[in-house]
Amino acid sequence: MDFNLLNVPFKLTEKQISFFQENAFIKIKDVFNKEIVDYYNSIISKKVDELNKVETPVTQRDTYGKAFLQLFNLWREEDEIKTFIFSRRLAKIASDLMQVDGVRMYHDQALFKEAGGGITPWHADQYYWPLSSDKTITAWIPLQTTPLEMGPLEFSAGSQNIVTGRDLSIGDESEKIIQKNLRINDLPQIIEPFDIGEISFHSGWVFHRAGANTTDQMRKVMTIIYMDKDMRLKAPENDGQQNDWETWCPGVEVGQVIDSHLNPVLYEN
Repeated sequence: MDFNLLNVPFKLTEKQISFFQENAFIKIKDVFNKEIVDYYNSIISKKVDELNKVETPVTQRDTYGKAFLQLFNLWREEDEIKTFIFSRRLAKIASDLMQVDGVRMYHDQALFKEAGGGITPWHADQYYWPLSSDKTITAWIPLQTTPLEMGPLEFSAGSQNIVTGRDLSIGDESEKIIQKNLRINDLPQIIEPFDIGEISFHSGWVFHRAGANTTDQMRKVMTIIYMDKDMRLKAPENDGQQNDWETWCPGVEVGQVIDSHLNPVLYEN
């Protein structure tokens, strides 16, 4: 297998960059080949099985608990996974889409939606992040072909500028209120399957959700959250941001560049 592909630059077109700047998300095909995706599917799935402590049946959990199994910073758990998460190919795409001089790690997440798993409610990620600007982006990396029946990520195109819903944590309330407001604003809702090797990138303030997994297979996704390498910590505005400061930005003070040992630079021009 040619692991060099993890670090070979992916050339974005001006059209792709413009699309992201306008809509705050983009889906990009053929970022990786099937061989690479299948390999890391196996490695990451094994680690998720090893680390997962959730024993409550999916039918007995709340809406958020039904959405997915969630494990963080797998790059610190195994070197092979770190090699994937630290891919310069991915980090350069993130940097180019945001039009910044480089990106650093915020954290990664494995999001495994079980067979029969419920919806992921409408939300904006950056509600939880004590970050001083909107120069954030998440790579959503399916580890298998993801048809509509598996619950792929859905986007409200251009919703990064909508204020209503930004102060809501993810849950039943955010699903109801944000969905109603997005309908009022008549923003396009993009619901599409993902091919193998296709990856989406979305801004921290764009509203997104995912449908239920109605198949009998696990929907396996790895995500990487990048931020501008010059991102500074802001004073937290809610409990989620306070928790993220302590968890993902240890030792960093308000106003400082977020450069703790958990936030290495993954790409710079």
